[in-house]
Amino acid sequence: MTLLNTLNLTYPIVQAPMAGATTPELAATVSNFGGLGSLGAGMTAPDVLNSEINTIKSLTDRPFMINLMVLSEHESSALDSEIPTWLSEYYQEKNIEVTLPKHPALSFAEQLQVLYDNPVPVASFTFGIISAEQVQRLQSLGTRVVGTANHPLEAKAWADIGADAVCVQGLEAGGHRGGWLPQSENDPLGLLTLISQTRACTDIPLIAAGGIMTRQAIKAVQTAGAELAQLGTAFLTTDQCGINDIYKQALLDASQDKRSSETRLTRLFSGKQARGLLNDYLRDFAKFESAHKLPPYPQLNAMTKFLRAHATKNLDAEHQSLWAGQGVALVRQERTVELLERLVRES
Repeated sequence: MTLLNTLNLTYPIVQAPMAGATTPELAATVSNFGGLGSLGAGMTAPDVLNSEINTIKSLTDRPFMINLMVLSEHESSALDSEIPTWLSEYYQEKNIEVTLPKHPALSFAEQLQVLYDNPVPVASFTFGIISAEQVQRLQSLGTRVVGTANHPLEAKAWADIGADAVCVQGLEAGGHRGGWLPQSENDPLGLLTLISQTRACTDIPLIAAGGIMTRQAIKAVQTAGAELAQLGTAFLTTDQCGINDIYKQALLDASQDKRSSETRLTRLFSGKQARGLLNDYLRDFAKFESAHKLPPYPQLNAMTKFLRAHATKNLDAEHQSLWAGQGVALVRQERTVELLERLVRES
């Protein structure tokens, strides 16, 4: 039984669950086409998540996926680090008012409860791993469970607790790294290497993510041993995506040689490794990149929120987190359906 059959998909295409960028309309459009649409809900309040699940269900009767970020209660509630001096000085210089929240992130337990109360076809998880009991509870409700891994050991851990599939995310991928073991940060693996090494230690079905922008790339990862391909950056410049216009234009400019398409893995926005377009913020504060000097995720993420909001309000791409994968030069301004048709049509 292949994942295509298990998930009742027509095409081996998964639209990546990018928190803050995905919308119920985007997920439903992809699912209605025959791929697996998804909603990145790691930063979504439980009541809003419940409402958005209902919206997707009203827009499609096909399978879709909800993604959550696995954080402990301590991680989501502790704000015990100081704002870095360089960031504090930036805020003073720009007259940006900063009022830190009581908690740096939402409660994962409360978000997960939504998926118990309002079951979805597929649930995926990133930044950590849930328990075997949680996997079984979701599966008992008819939900397929997908883990995220940047390292073969993480994929094996998901296999060992009974997950239905693992999304292996190569270093080419845009946005946040989904892994949690030190090995995945210390020696990031390219996607094809990650697929082959993971295949050597577990036979769990794989979804491949990282730099995939074309039908040829989808075929390549299938040949390497993955069943489905997950694309994120390719969807960012389509009509159903929820990112702001300045971010979208920066991506399009990167594809048209109007700005560099160079990307970086950085911790400077959130405290956790993520890949985005190189901009002034990453250049100016590069010397503070080393992990031991930075507050951890999600604390730094809560601290830079005001910087990112100020940049968005002032139409400033140079201080936004312009998450993008290494395939960003291939983005196009098009309707979501046009992208999907192209991915299916290309040979």
